[in-house]
Amino acid sequence: MSETSFRSVVHLFQHRVESSAEREAMSGRRDGQWYSLTWREAGLRVRAVACGLLSLGLQKGERTAILATSSPEWVIADLGILSAGGATSTLYTSNTAEESAYILENSGARFCFVENPVQEAKVREVKDQVGSVEHLILMDGAPVAGLTSVANDGWTIPLAELESRGAKWDADNPGAFDRVASSVGPEDLATLIYTSGTTGRPKGVMLTHDNWVFEAETLDDLNILGPEDKQMLFLPLAHSFGKVLEVVFIALGVPTAIDGNIDDLLPNLAVVKPTVMAGVPRVFEKVYNRVVTGAKEGGAVKYRIFQWALGVGARVSAVRQQQRQPSGLLAFQHRLADKLVYSKLKERFGGRLRFMISGGAPLSRAIAEFFHAADILILDAYGLTETSAGSTGNRVESFKFGTVGRALKGVEVRIAEDGEILLRGRNIMRGYYNHPEATAEALEPDGWFHTGDVGQVDADGFITITDRKKDILVTAGGKNIAPQNVENQLKASCPYVSQVVMLGDRRPFCVALIALNEETAGKWAREQGIEYKDYADLASRPEVKQLIRDALEAVNAKLASYERIKDFHLLDHDLSQATGELTPKMSVKRKVVEQRHREILDGFYKDTMARL
Repeated sequence: MSETSFRSVVHLFQHRVESSAEREAMSGRRDGQWYSLTWREAGLRVRAVACGLLSLGLQKGERTAILATSSPEWVIADLGILSAGGATSTLYTSNTAEESAYILENSGARFCFVENPVQEAKVREVKDQVGSVEHLILMDGAPVAGLTSVANDGWTIPLAELESRGAKWDADNPGAFDRVASSVGPEDLATLIYTSGTTGRPKGVMLTHDNWVFEAETLDDLNILGPEDKQMLFLPLAHSFGKVLEVVFIALGVPTAIDGNIDDLLPNLAVVKPTVMAGVPRVFEKVYNRVVTGAKEGGAVKYRIFQWALGVGARVSAVRQQQRQPSGLLAFQHRLADKLVYSKLKERFGGRLRFMISGGAPLSRAIAEFFHAADILILDAYGLTETSAGSTGNRVESFKFGTVGRALKGVEVRIAEDGEILLRGRNIMRGYYNHPEATAEALEPDGWFHTGDVGQVDADGFITITDRKKDILVTAGGKNIAPQNVENQLKASCPYVSQVVMLGDRRPFCVALIALNEETAGKWAREQGIEYKDYADLASRPEVKQLIRDALEAVNAKLASYERIKDFHLLDHDLSQATGELTPKMSVKRKVVEQRHREILDGFYKDTMARL
């Protein structure tokens, strides 16, 4: 990037196209095959999409939605909307028809890009509720089993047709596109992201072009990425975490493979061989669980080697955390451990990773140190949709596991009297769309934003998130407990656990609702000769419950008495977006889970005295 601040994401993108025209910009998959685009090719397609939208009458500041999985076409659609002077409103493919209708209508979207006939059918189902949407733009019209062909009523336009219209409009209106694109300024609305929230209707977070330009500038200041890198981007671009990765790869010219199909992540990593990747803690937890259970399944000798290598790695990690390198016998042992164990883990990620970034929720220190022992550095970072994602982060040359790093350049941090983290800077949202009361509650007149997270700052400026302000449990005895801390300990120590929801607010003691990791717990059960029909049957087995109880007791032994989980229930299903119990960024909707299992929860406290 140049030292001069760009006026908008549009100008940032145009600069990248001009300066890196023939270099690879993005790659993705189509019909199972990888394809790539140069910056010049991406620029031509973005221009065509923008002109297509202008030909349909899109006016400056008007919203166009995208309902699609992450892909190069998502980025092209987004940049096309911005280059036409519009703003992008995002939806998740996991949103139901009713949720999609609410966001489309609330945002006043004039057009909506839909990924495929499945998503098209979802919007058509609620067509009578989204009167503002004049056209759907179908990004991939490939037939889908069980779905009829696109309705021939003119409401849906194939993406190729939109681009063709755009090329003609551009030729018929010389100079018009350039005038529109150049008019986009720093304070113009760029993105309207609806917070998934854990309760109630989602709110539209208004993020400007300057918010994203700031993110590009402050992350460029870290000097950790460049054109020689390769990024794997699988996070939803509908979320601020994915969106900031989009802006950064444009700003820094980092070739990026984009595929939002999480089920294909490991095979994709083998092909892409990235040097950098970002993810949420749940992804790293799942990999960790697979590695640990795989070592156990290899037999006693293999597992002893694994444990020895893990111990060596932990000592190496401790040395490196002090900004030193291992030497002598420890260095020799680490080379041997790498050959026997760690090299195989690194190959799972393509073998070239320099570091990974974790965000969306605090990463367990145990998980971070496990990967670090294998020469894979995970840098925990922090931010919210309202802060354009990136606000704090660990650095390659300066990190502390268990923290979310230090404030990024240009971001101010303050801890309120009640422990809440407040942030201020150019990355803070304009406000909530059509929600002045909510905006006033979250934003102070002098620019400080209330994050809702509780944390602390150490003498070196490293920030530790202890919990969500609203998630803090206050027991009947008046003790404050941060449930995420306990939950993360159990998930990190027990590979058979998928999710933990600790409850106990205004109750005499704490309990937990636990979801199994069916893959690892199922393997364990079969090894024990336990046959089961399905997930619910597996969770009902007393042997499985004892397995989890043993892991829980090991965690409880390290906690204060009031923090301990006195009892638990194994759910008959894993938490997911499909069940409505997880947000798109894999955060637990605590209130939803609590309400759905109220009868189980109340049952824990029927005989209170017997449990105290």
